Amino acid sequence: MENCSVCKKLQVVPGDIEDYKALGDYHYRQTSLGPFMAIFALRPTGGLLAASGIKTVGVIVYRMPSPALELRNIATGGLFTGFDRATQLALVNKNIRCISRVIVDPRFRSLGLAKRLVRETMPKVNAPIIEALAVMGLVNPFFEKAGMKPYTAPLPARCAELIEALSLVGIEQHQLIDPAYVHGRVCELTWPKADFIEGRIRRFLQSYGRRRDMAPGLERTRYVLSKLTDRPVYYIWFNPERTASETGG
Repeated sequence: MENCSVCKKLQVVPGDIEDYKALGDYHYRQTSLGPFMAIFALRPTGGLLAASGIKTVGVIVYRMPSPALELRNIATGGLFTGFDRATQLALVNKNIRCISRVIVDPRFRSLGLAKRLVRETMPKVNAPIIEALAVMGLVNPFFEKAGMKPYTAPLPARCAELIEALSLVGIEQHQLIDPAYVHGRVCELTWPKADFIEGRIRRFLQSYGRRRDMAPGLERTRYVLSKLTDRPVYYIWFNPERTASETGG
């Protein structure tokens, strides 16, 4: 896809907050951006710019890393552990940058542009380690396609049990990103499958406080699926131009 005629007319360049504002509404989180370290934009050139009138096709935002992440410790073999808090924070801030947002205009999706933004900009940040957390990483693994290595937390038992139960009535894991579809399939179930799934859903919701008594409906299905799929994937990339020995220096 990256060799298509449209892709050849796009270039990755240093961006600014206006590039993010142009596409921010398309991001699933739709929350304030907060502090950031760098922004790069994917912009059309020449005739494509004139024809489309679009100034920003994609944007990637880098920020400072979170102070501590369990999956980071696993991915780095405990490289940032065993220090006092101040030293650990200083090492993390010196050596790691985090990808905060990757957004592509919906009119230009399915062209591999998110992968391109990640792959081309990571070296430009010039940090020994780049990391990212992606809630939808298991569904759209463009970070992995860009060269980052994924790490996933173990699936909670309650989630595994409900996913298996749904599979038993013909609703597979890859379909769980579509609440309307899943809700429609559940509504079509007849006894005893309908009773079986209703019992499993109610059992699943017992772990979610005031949500435990939600009435059957599309809103409940959306909530249940958000908990089944809300399992961030941690991604990491080690800059080959920055040696591991630099990390402690």
